[in-house]
Amino acid sequence: MLERLDKFLTSQNICTRKEAARLVRSGLVLLNGQQAHSPAQKLDPQTDQVTVEGQPIEYRRYTYIMMNKPAGVLSATEDRRTPTVLGLLPPSLCRRGLFPAGRLDKDTTGLLLLTDDGPWAHKMLAPKSHVYKLYRAQLQAPITPEDITAFEKGVAQGGVTFAPAKLYTLPGEDPLAAYVEIREGKFHQVKRMFQAIGNQVLGLTRLRIGALCLDATLPLGACRLLTEEEALKVFQSPEGPKGP
Repeated sequence: MLERLDKFLTSQNICTRKEAARLVRSGLVLLNGQQAHSPAQKLDPQTDQVTVEGQPIEYRRYTYIMMNKPAGVLSATEDRRTPTVLGLLPPSLCRRGLFPAGRLDKDTTGLLLLTDDGPWAHKMLAPKSHVYKLYRAQLQAPITPEDITAFEKGVAQGGVTFAPAKLYTLPGEDPLAAYVEIREGKFHQVKRMFQAIGNQVLGLTRLRIGALCLDATLPLGACRLLTEEEALKVFQSPEGPKGP
């Protein structure tokens, strides 16, 4: 599908429409090696090559961003009183239409994905996709074998029954730390599941979605672009791709 040159430059977060017109008039924009003659000039983003001030523009139809969400910010596009995750994005990653693909509670940290690809986000969050998320919970009390069995069967809290989940600890770790894998995304779900077995979550971090793990090199509040291959990992299990 053909697209106006100025709209293309704006969609790729290069400049505003007004700045695009100035760049074209100044002869700083090349289209397939030839000087662009108008900001209204049409191009095919998939096949045409655009260069701005000597720098080739790599076309991205959609943007996928991994963030190591810190506590104290909302998984929302805007809020009048509380900072949101969009406010943490550096200018180089800001793009119109970005939104959090799913939510983490205000005080929960870890892996959060942001995108402008609605169908991708919908598929990831749809219950029928069975995309599992892995969390590390810091607890008030150690878990017991009975707790593990209860999670496997599916616990209920406040009139809501949660789907079966996997609960476990790792040898040599803090005895008050536990890992839980869920495939739902109900409100405060992990905290409510532990409340149902008489325990309390003191801290919660999401580590993985599907087969996509949080980048261990990302400090809290930092983010980076995902490759298309990484974006597809959310639909895979840690053991490998799921069947159709």
